[in-house]
Amino acid sequence: MSKKIRTRFAPSPTGMLHVGSLRTALYNYLFAKHNKGDFILRIEDTDKARFVKGSLESLIKVLNLTGLKYSEGVFIDNDGKTPQKGDFGPYIQSERLEIYRKYVDELIKNDYAYFCFCSQERLEKMRKDQQAKKMAPMYDGKCKGLGKTEIEKLLNKKDQRTSKYVVRLKIPKDGFTEFKDLIYGKIRIENKIIDDQVLMKSDGYPTYHLANVIDDHLMEISHIIRGEEWLPSTPKHILLYKAFGWDIPEFAHLPLLLNPDKSKLSKRQGDVAVEDYLKKGYLPEALLNFILLLGWNPKTEEEIFS
Repeated sequence: MSKKIRTRFAPSPTGMLHVGSLRTALYNYLFAKHNKGDFILRIEDTDKARFVKGSLESLIKVLNLTGLKYSEGVFIDNDGKTPQKGDFGPYIQSERLEIYRKYVDELIKNDYAYFCFCSQERLEKMRKDQQAKKMAPMYDGKCKGLGKTEIEKLLNKKDQRTSKYVVRLKIPKDGFTEFKDLIYGKIRIENKIIDDQVLMKSDGYPTYHLANVIDDHLMEISHIIRGEEWLPSTPKHILLYKAFGWDIPEFAHLPLLLNPDKSKLSKRQGDVAVEDYLKKGYLPEALLNFILLLGWNPKTEEEIFS
């Protein structure tokens, strides 16, 4: 591997740290350290509705307790403040809004994205109609064909209640998008089943899809190691990398942690927060050792690792 290995853990401050998220952080940490690379912490806080006060400080404390030391990102100092360190900041997405707007403008200018002025009522009705017809809910592209004059007229409307808009990714509706996942192998998706994803919300905040692609590129992330729930979104991310003309990083999607009945591990069926286990007296080392083996086979009978 000639390129410097850089991995990131990018949690949202929406509550206590899920044990599955700690496993994701651990695998990112181990892969970076094994390859003498960098492990960084980035905070994805663009979903303001789900923000939980104090959760940022809590997750940093958990990473410190478990010894997953990162070289860049958001830290806690002795005064309880959260300074940022590193050459690729800011490491908090809500502080990067101007960066995202610049790149959205570039996508619109180059015809890879478009303004969508559809109301929530229209989108909801469209969704219900599609579900009634047993179709996968997708945006129907109504605003994709708007002319320049009509767009300018809608953007300049004085009544702000009717001039709200989002920006959507313009997905090519023919051909395929292919990529290689380091865990799942070669994946090929027909473009016609990929939705014209919202990139910029009406409040001016980016969606996960836009922000994480821009940040991963600008922060020179070489390997994106995350949960498999993001696997269906990866073709959209690949198309964004191509639209910008950027190198595409390596992807590795980790299988989810499951309950005994094969459902996704959730609070309804017991403890899932790292803090819950630590409060009950489980040692951080024991917790790390346990989650390490949920997805990695050392090919020995050994069960305890330092």
